Amino acid sequence: MSTYIVSFEINDVKIRNAFEEKLKSYGVYCPINEYCWAIVTTKKATEIRDFLKPYLGTMDRLFVVRSGTESAWLNTYGSANNDWLKKHL
Repeated sequence: MSTYIVSFEINDVKIRNAFEEKLKSYGVYCPINEYCWAIVTTKKATEIRDFLKPYLGTMDRLFVVRSGTESAWLNTYGSANNDWLKKHL
């Protein structure tokens, strides 16, 4: 299992909500900020991209990267998110 950072820009709120539901379908996920989430999966970055691509408009953006060995953050969405990030990043 690897942790991936998924960053996105989606203008349409309905599309963004559907996209976030697809991120939740990975089962192990954490919103980092409004347009950036972390997910845990056995999939590769290209597979994640290809799975999420149908839920994006032509002008939307997506970036997927496998988490590295070092991370830092400030002001998470609460202690549960903070604990999740400590565990998975």
